[in-house]
Amino acid sequence: MTTLFTLEIHYEQDVVQARQRTRELAEQLGFDGQDQARLATAVSEIARNAFQYAQGGTVQFDLEESPQTFLIQVQDQGGGIPHLSEVLDGRYQSSTGMGLGITGTRRLMDAFEIESTEQGTTVRLSKALPKRSPIFTDLQLQQIRETVGGRSPQNPYDEIQRQNQELLRAMADLRKREEELTYLNRELEDTNRGVIALYAELDEKASSLQQANELKTRFLSNMSHEFRTPLNSILSLSRMLLTRMDGDLSLEQEKQVTFIQKAADGLSELVNDLLDLAKVEAGKTEVNPSSFEVSDLFATLRGMLRPLLVQGSSVSLVFDESDDLPSLYSDEGKIAQILRNFISNALKFTEQGEVRVTAEQVGQMIQLSVSDTGIGITPANQERIFEDFVQIESELQKQVKGTGLGLPISSKLAELMGGSVSVQSELGQGSTFSVSIPIVYPKVTELPDSLQPITSLNPARLPILAIEDHIETLFIYEKHLQASRYQLIATRTLAQARQALEQLQPAVIVLDILLEGQNGWTFLRELKSDEATRHIPVLVITVVDNEKQAIALGAEGFLIKPVDRLPLLTKLNTLVSQGKAQKLLLIDDDPTYRYVVKQLLTNIPLQLLEAASGREGLAVAENEQPTAILLDLEMPELSGFEALEQLRHNPVTQSIPVIIHSSTQLDLETRSRLAQQGVAILSKEKTSQAEAASHLREALAKAGLVLDA
Repeated sequence: MTTLFTLEIHYEQDVVQARQRTRELAEQLGFDGQDQARLATAVSEIARNAFQYAQGGTVQFDLEESPQTFLIQVQDQGGGIPHLSEVLDGRYQSSTGMGLGITGTRRLMDAFEIESTEQGTTVRLSKALPKRSPIFTDLQLQQIRETVGGRSPQNPYDEIQRQNQELLRAMADLRKREEELTYLNRELEDTNRGVIALYAELDEKASSLQQANELKTRFLSNMSHEFRTPLNSILSLSRMLLTRMDGDLSLEQEKQVTFIQKAADGLSELVNDLLDLAKVEAGKTEVNPSSFEVSDLFATLRGMLRPLLVQGSSVSLVFDESDDLPSLYSDEGKIAQILRNFISNALKFTEQGEVRVTAEQVGQMIQLSVSDTGIGITPANQERIFEDFVQIESELQKQVKGTGLGLPISSKLAELMGGSVSVQSELGQGSTFSVSIPIVYPKVTELPDSLQPITSLNPARLPILAIEDHIETLFIYEKHLQASRYQLIATRTLAQARQALEQLQPAVIVLDILLEGQNGWTFLRELKSDEATRHIPVLVITVVDNEKQAIALGAEGFLIKPVDRLPLLTKLNTLVSQGKAQKLLLIDDDPTYRYVVKQLLTNIPLQLLEAASGREGLAVAENEQPTAILLDLEMPELSGFEALEQLRHNPVTQSIPVIIHSSTQLDLETRSRLAQQGVAILSKEKTSQAEAASHLREALAKAGLVLDA
């Protein structure tokens, strides 16, 4: 920082001198005429305030080196500015105009700081030097100081005359710009009129094209029966002739009828695809959602598409299934149609290797993918293949038939169900076609049967009342609570929740605060102020982090969406147990296995009870009322099957969660029957201790145990 000049303000003419010195220094530092006037005006306003309200002060001019900035500091020792915040906000009105001077000055400068106390006021102003200004040396700065300091003050009248000249130049500048702006506005108005006329013409043509397209689509969708009936007749008649129902055919006749049948088959495929596409575009295709498992869909497709593989082919069709996927609530038939298109295309354009079908959960979507090791698609053609009738030329394309409508139909069907299709491909390396479908069809208006509130209560499971307006979230809750000690009671509105509370006492209420058109906070207050419901733990699960407010209003737990299974079960277990002692009963005749299990559970806060036989286990269960039971199936005298049956028929023990832990190989029917009576079925044949501990911990969480102290 280098000080250029300092000026004391004692008399009114010193204010004029401050203005003159500011302009001279600004000129020496390379500022243009407009900036010189701005700086001079700003300094004179602040200097006048110091003289008028504080009877004097000091003006100091400095140059900051990096970056080069002209700094002016005006300091006085008056009584300060009493309404400074209001002045800076532009809300203070003074008869002397003080507030206007300060706010106007701030707009003229790059930076403006003001400090005001009862001991005085300091105002700092700064403006960056123009980029064209040189880097000033010490010698140059000394010359500027001498030049400005050696000049005698000008007559105040000369300064007023110069100020008037600056004002006249500014007004002339403004008039010139106003004329330019008027001319520019006229040009813009002319251009706008042309653009509006062009838009009107384009809208008219677009409307005509839209009408023509709608007429075409409506025609095709309404002509479905008229197109398909004659084709089906041709196919049926040709089959009758080829099966010799009305007598033999000559070789030539058989050849001719075969040609007719092949042509009708090809035309039928084209017509079916064309009409399906037209129905989707016309909005006549309805989505019929139902609940189904991805594994069942894969099983159907596996049987349906196996015949497409040529016998002795070097291409294999592989379906990768995952056990952790939630149930889908969507249109199974349309999803199957999309996958059939993907798989049949993959088989057509793959000469060797494999076609692999996979499924995975991505957020609230299920992504179904078909990967092949075929010819691949160039990046330029990866968007074109979803256009109507487009077929990419290749050697294999000439050998297979197609309409070029399968992928466009798949794309539109996916959009209809709230999803999308995508492709990743590399020429010569293969392709992966994927369709992402919401777990729950987003336009569904009614709860599916599996989520209907209070269908039938299972006395062996604790009811969890969920208040959530998004069906897909309710599906996720249901999937998380499957095979656990909890039964989901789903409601989408506060009215449904109140009705449910009149019929049952849930173990926990799971509440989403952000319910559309409803106030979840008010309902939470209502729950905690009512004697009938205040004792029920409330777990708030929402997308906004309002944990402090939820706890303050009485909620016992809080989670942020999306919620995974283990955190949800852990939180529910904690709220239900409420610090009660946890007991786990091990019923197993093998002391070695009981010892192994105890070693796996050393870090879990619970009391372990042991029983070496089925009969002993039944007695301990009735007397101790454990939190959960770990039961072996193969035991002498009374088997695990019989012990489980008696546990479920005894009113004292029927609600205790049971985990089956056995080395017995179970068939599907037996596993299904046991799954209805227990929360999990674990095999003793685990590959590692870590894997066994992980499976056991998950089963204990499902059974209601709190795993961490």
